[in-house]
Amino acid sequence: MLHKKMDQQAANAIKSILQNLNINNPRVLIDLEKQTVEAQEDDYSVDDLLEAAGTLTAERGKELLEEVGKSREEWNT
Repeated sequence: MLHKKMDQQAANAIKSILQNLNINNPRVLIDLEKQTVEAQEDDYSVDDLLEAAGTLTAERGKELLEEVGKSREEWNT
């Protein structure tokens, strides 16, 4: 999916149009070919969560795995 940033004026115009259709969801999918608007739920996908969390370096990932391993050893004693 290709994401494009809109300017505030365009975003406000689209929000106004959607409000006239009684659509107040913050996330919508507009299909111009089918002439439909799909209001999306507020649930977040795994991809959204990973993107929000950022990325780990390989070194930090290794450190975290070691910490988890140590914690599991402690729980098993």
